[in-house]
Amino acid sequence: MSEMDKREASFEAKFAHDANLQFKAEARRNKLLALWAADLMGMSEEEAKGYVMEVIKADFEEAGDDDVFRKVRADFDAKNIDQSDHQLRRTMNEMMAKAIEQLEKEG
Repeated sequence: MSEMDKREASFEAKFAHDANLQFKAEARRNKLLALWAADLMGMSEEEAKGYVMEVIKADFEEAGDDDVFRKVRADFDAKNIDQSDHQLRRTMNEMMAKAIEQLEKEG
């Protein structure tokens, strides 16, 4: 294998690893966000488990975070939960940082 082929294979492996890590981090973020939102909405533990699945499912509607944001925003609005768009986006960012930290600790 030539040096160029080795470098290309290395870049491809890193890209695949990073994409996998990003997917795992987003899924973990969605779970953490859903549990946080479920708590604010006063859901039982069983309801919260179901809500986690709803939020994770919402993330497959389109690329990016807007589908998750809209899901939680609509649920907050329906339950009259006082959280601004800014607060929700900030919490999404905080949960992403927490998700990445957890995944890094897990190795």
